[in-house]
This record gives sequence, structure tokens and C-alpha cells, in this order.
Amino acid sequence: MTKSKPKPQTQPSAAGKEPFESKKERARKIIALLHKMYPDATCALHHDSALQLLVATILSAQSTDETVNKVTPALFAKYPTAESLAAADPADVEKIIYPTGFFRQKTKSIIGAAKAICERFGCDVPETMDELIELPGVARKTANVLLGTWFQKNEGVVVDTHVGRLAHRLALTWSSKNEKDAVKIEQDLMQVLPRKDWTFTAHALIWHGRRVCTARKPKCAECRLNTLCPAAFTFDGK
Repeated sequence: MTKSKPKPQTQPSAAGKEPFESKKERARKIIALLHKMYPDATCALHHDSALQLLVATILSAQSTDETVNKVTPALFAKYPTAESLAAADPADVEKIIYPTGFFRQKTKSIIGAAKAICERFGCDVPETMDELIELPGVARKTANVLLGTWFQKNEGVVVDTHVGRLAHRLALTWSSKNEKDAVKIEQDLMQVLPRKDWTFTAHALIWHGRRVCTARKPKCAECRLNTLCPAAFTFDGK
């Protein structure tokens, strides 16, 4: 079954909120500051090819980039190509990626994706959203990572836990702070962020979320975005 793309909303999803054009202008100011704060912001997952980035991104689910970066060298050394990964013994892959958690399902997704890539795309990782999300273990978040980071295509915005949290705190989404639907948050971000900045902004927000705007104790006093952030100095522990 073909998975549908999210359709950007034409109007804000809630009445009485910040006007659309005002939100867009504030977003532009936030992006300008992010460029100054994190000019080199990029994906923290180590990779040398589209296949490696795809595998690393699948492994990063419910894990940390640091943990993934520790296991992928051995994985990529043993299985350097899509062909070799497609023919891998699941038990061997599970043993290597065990520290990342959910290793059985991730192994199934990785080997399944490699098989699909070889069977349908000549062993080359596809370059379109529609093709990527048809691969086992690949949804929009993973596809956006591949398209934006490796293929340099701004087809969407990566929404992980950091981006989702900061989108709410910075009021770049119209959804409530309890809204966890990444696709809905992505729809809002695609409206207010300039398309050319979709990939950079996601990377920069992830860096900022890890270093300053942390989940439990955001460092509002030292945050250069605090004058543009409606949640600055109002953190309630949620």
C-alpha cells in the first residue's frame, strides 16, 4: 500500500494563536540566530554513504547517536554493501547492534531494506520520498534524514524528540505541547520555515536541544533564542 505524503495545512490549526505571518517572521529570526550559533550543524550519525546513513538512522530509533556510532564501524566493516547486508545472517547482525536496543526488529528492518534496495533499485539507495518510505523500517523521519543530509533535497523536516520539543517551546507549531504526532508537527514546520532551511534547521534544533534547551532543565538564561521564545523562563517541568 502506498503511503500518502502529509499535506501542509493552508491555515493555522487553532484560532486565537499567533498570526501566521508573524510566526513566519519570528521563525526567520530564529533561523538567522541558529546559523550564527551552529554554522556547522549536521547529522551526528557517522556515515560515508547513503546506505550507511540509512542503516545508522534505523539504528538510532530509541537509542543515542553515540551508541549507534560505536556499533556501526563493526557492522559496516563486515557488511560494506547492500548486497552483503541483504545476505547477512540475522543472528550476526543482532549480535553487533545489540547495544542499540530493539535489536531483533532493527535487524529485520535493516536486512529487509537492503534486500528491497537490491531487488528494486539495483542496490542503490533510492532518492525520492515515495521510494524510501516503501523500504522496511523507513518512515518520513528516516527518509527526511537521507534526503536532506545525503542527497541535499529539502523534501520535509526531520522531527525527532528534540525538534518536537523545541517546536512547541519556540511556538513554531500550532499544536498543543502534549501533541506528539511528528507528522502534524512537521506539517506546521514546513509552513513556517523557508524550504531552503528545512534540513539545516532540524540539525540545528537537535544540537540546541542537546546542549541548551534540554528536556528537564533548559538553560534559558544562556540561550540566545530567549527573546524569541514564548516559553523562555516559564519552564514548568513538562
